[in-house]
Amino acid sequence: MARHIAIVEDEPAIRDNYAEMLLRQGYQVSAYGTKQEARKAFNDMLPDLVILDIGLNDDIEGGFDLCRQLRQKSDTLPIIFLTARDNDFDTISGLRLGADDYLTKEISLPHLSARISALFRRLEAINHQPNEEKIVTTGKLKLNLERLEIQWQEQIIDLSLTEFWMLYSLIKHPGHVKSREQLMTDASTVVDDSTITSHIKRIRKKFMLIEKEFNCIETIYGAGYRWRCH
Repeated sequence: MARHIAIVEDEPAIRDNYAEMLLRQGYQVSAYGTKQEARKAFNDMLPDLVILDIGLNDDIEGGFDLCRQLRQKSDTLPIIFLTARDNDFDTISGLRLGADDYLTKEISLPHLSARISALFRRLEAINHQPNEEKIVTTGKLKLNLERLEIQWQEQIIDLSLTEFWMLYSLIKHPGHVKSREQLMTDASTVVDDSTITSHIKRIRKKFMLIEKEFNCIETIYGAGYRWRCH
């Protein structure tokens, strides 16, 4: 069955352009022009991936609202912001809400297609893991690759797809330093250094909700990050 992608974009010409490209590639596509239309559809059924603009008609942060609501429904649904708003504040805001990618509308259609494919490959990669490798346990942490689930002290931590794969990249080889470039590769994303930093900060804060003194993700200045529990 074809993957189902939802596009939430208030400009009809842009919306139709994206939809046409994705239909040609064999995806099932649903397109919405308002937050209200999209919310109603998502309440009935979630797609396999969502592409969101931020400003939707007169609602200047409608996309942010939808992202927040989608994350409440699913921790692993791939979410991409595709917007004309190209500034650090909006980028960080989108990632903090749990989006997996933040792109500007200057991106080419082939590049957008590649980013979508990368997110789907991350989901498909789980099915190629041998059964005995689908559960990773180290200290207080338990990672389930089949469910894309992380537990710390037996409590579930809600991570986005990007956060999950970045954390998995770190814990696969405890004590080994992972550069920002390696984390991008393992998470199948291409972002700048500040965005990687934002993801790591977000992951740490989620652990600290359970253990205030959590310090297992170390920053190695000039080199990257490593998983090392004392």
